[in-house]
Amino acid sequence: MVLEGIAKKSFIVVGRVGMDLTPSPANTRTKDSDTMMVAMGGSSANIAAGLCKLGCKASLVTSVSDDAVGWFCLQQLDDYGVGRNHVKKITGEYRTSLAVYETRIDDHQSVIYRNNAADFQMNVADVEAVDYTQFGALITAGTVFAAEPSRTAAFRAFELARKAGIPIIFDVDYRPYSWPSAEVAAEVLSRAGALSDIIVGNDEEFGFMAGDINKGMEHARKLAQTNAEIVVYKMGPEGAITFTGDQTIRSGIYPVTAVKPTGAGDSFMAGFISSLADGRAMPESILRGSACASIVVAKPGCAPAMPNSAELEDFLSSHPGPTQNQQEPTCT
Repeated sequence: MVLEGIAKKSFIVVGRVGMDLTPSPANTRTKDSDTMMVAMGGSSANIAAGLCKLGCKASLVTSVSDDAVGWFCLQQLDDYGVGRNHVKKITGEYRTSLAVYETRIDDHQSVIYRNNAADFQMNVADVEAVDYTQFGALITAGTVFAAEPSRTAAFRAFELARKAGIPIIFDVDYRPYSWPSAEVAAEVLSRAGALSDIIVGNDEEFGFMAGDINKGMEHARKLAQTNAEIVVYKMGPEGAITFTGDQTIRSGIYPVTAVKPTGAGDSFMAGFISSLADGRAMPESILRGSACASIVVAKPGCAPAMPNSAELEDFLSSHPGPTQNQQEPTCT
């Protein structure tokens, strides 16, 4: 069911869209900047944009403030081809999230404004307005569960997706600043993981869910043996381990000169899922996701840096290949 749904290349993505400000040129500190690059941000919106760039269709479910920042986000969604029939404009004191990201590795600063976030006002009625049978899969990221009413709405979306017979794809995406406590986050994210068919997270996120960083890999393996069909355990420069069925797939990364640490996870998800949608084998899909992640960290911005299909192929054809000790993905 999972791969059949993904093969439809049509995704409903639940979660936030925001505005990113990046000091220009690259390597400029925020305090020294007098010019900013403005771009779309937000994990779910980035994933949706990445999927559209790679030949899929994606629609977003969220809320934005009915003001200049929210209007900017709506225009950006249009520009990337992301459907926004289910993006609600709201008034009052709620505001679309705003982030300031530096394009630098040393002493990198990311400042995110999330007080009274508009996207957390997504409610049950919003997700119940979606016809899930029109999509092949649902995708969301962990921040959607960090506050109410968004949390309850997201779990309701899971129920409706399951009822419609479409798979659930979950990026753990743990952001401590969004949560009331680590204990609440661990309980809620674990509950979301237990309802998902594909789970993607890094070693720290799985360790957090397991209650111990040293138990993260075992927790990922357990999820693949119980409810999830595919679990991707990312390890940064060490590559990834993917658990699927009776296979354990180890894969490397595409080394690049990074100019920032942000955006890699969103781009990996878009590249990985779009490759599965194209019918590519699991090991190749994982590596293509890794290539997308490398492309993004080597450029300013997140959504603007995500590759389209031609740019991804150019990168793969010109790059010497994934890390030497994982020249080809290995399966056991």
